[in-house]
Amino acid sequence: MISEGPFRSWLFAPGNHPRRVEKALSLDADVVILDLEDAVAVAEKSATREIAVTALQGRRSGLGYIRVNAYDTSFCYDDICTVITKGVDGIILPKVETAEQIKSIDWLVCQLERNAGLPVGRIDIMPIIETGLGVANVQVIAAANSRIRRLSFGAGDYSKDMRLNWSLDESEISHARAEIALASRAAGLEPPVDTVWVHVNNTEGCKRSAERVRDMGYQGKLCIHPNQIEPVNTAFTPSDEEIMFSKKIIAAFDEAEASGLASIQVDGYFVDYPIVDQARRTLTMIKKIQNKST
Repeated sequence: MISEGPFRSWLFAPGNHPRRVEKALSLDADVVILDLEDAVAVAEKSATREIAVTALQGRRSGLGYIRVNAYDTSFCYDDICTVITKGVDGIILPKVETAEQIKSIDWLVCQLERNAGLPVGRIDIMPIIETGLGVANVQVIAAANSRIRRLSFGAGDYSKDMRLNWSLDESEISHARAEIALASRAAGLEPPVDTVWVHVNNTEGCKRSAERVRDMGYQGKLCIHPNQIEPVNTAFTPSDEEIMFSKKIIAAFDEAEASGLASIQVDGYFVDYPIVDQARRTLTMIKKIQNKST
């Protein structure tokens, strides 16, 4: 069964470091991503595939994904052929630039699922949009009619590709973030997942970055250090005040609607159907988070 989340924190761990993998899988990240790409030296990529798959067969506190190498590398095909197996919840596909790449990988994964006796469509695939071409094509990528449920953004490679100065306030990547969020919504996908925060000792900056993209319509953030899990989870978790006010809005609106009213004020705040829908989403999110903890 495909998980419905939450998908707030996505922690990377190098697939070829058993102790770091073991620790990552015990932490409170919603998803752990065992990496076969940037964190693994070329000479170790092939051997790391089986190590990562084996690690995901053991005990873990959340979902387990594997980041394979990019579509245009010599490693991608063998990566996917190895990791599509029981125990792997999904794959992360980096540097996606065209809808054709997504359709090709989706087709391959379908065949591998059948061969492995898995339900077709069970393995999640999350693309990372991290080049100028990927952002330019993000609308057609999002609408590729594949199993893709959500997109993610990679600002490191995007900044390199676009020759940007990725600053602490991240203003130069706002356009790409907005394009990815808009394309996701237009295609009926879930909200996207944001890029990593590379300043590992600046936890407050990580928190601000997470809050920034939360307010842009994102549902989570990629993480590269265990210390980033807590601020990211907190940023994407409704506060007690938000939960109480959402309940108050829904209760007041249900009462008003029964009397034929569809617009009211709650504590001086204008409430109509869109506001009620947002309140219901807040309660749905906190329920997912509570279910994960039980």
